[in-house]
Amino acid sequence: MKHKRPTKNEYYLDIAREVAKRGTCLRRNFGAVIVNNDQIISTGYTGSPRGTNNCIDIGSCYRKEMSIPQGERYELCRSVHAEMNAIIHASRSEMQGGTLYLVGLQAESGEYVESATPCKLCKRMIINAGLSHVIVRRGDTNIETMIVKNWVTNEEKEIYGGENQY
Repeated sequence: MKHKRPTKNEYYLDIAREVAKRGTCLRRNFGAVIVNNDQIISTGYTGSPRGTNNCIDIGSCYRKEMSIPQGERYELCRSVHAEMNAIIHASRSEMQGGTLYLVGLQAESGEYVESATPCKLCKRMIINAGLSHVIVRRGDTNIETMIVKNWVTNEEKEIYGGENQY
């Protein structure tokens, strides 16, 4: 049987899936891989800031206990998002024009997060990092490519949710 070689997108998304497995959230874990010129620049996963307790270590999640819906009230979460961690660990000059690959996994089942997308704050960081694309796996065969400059063009909707926050 002939070996099917994964595409570059599949390859980097598979690496992001493995990175996500290091996550420490009790709800959902994400893995991010930043690539530029076919070189991995940085990786990041969902986890508490260095030196602080992770949800898996303390055995509880405040947002889960308070029934806070996913995608809301991130300031109450102990974790730093995978995209943020990947960006924090790379220099902007290395990231400019690069691509961020993102995979989310449900903590309990290990299934893909089919609604995976960067949150509003991560979108702002991705823009400032100079990344050009975000590629997200939302299932075994569902891969979406997002063009970062479109977020800037549609900033009120994409970054701020269409509301004036200030």
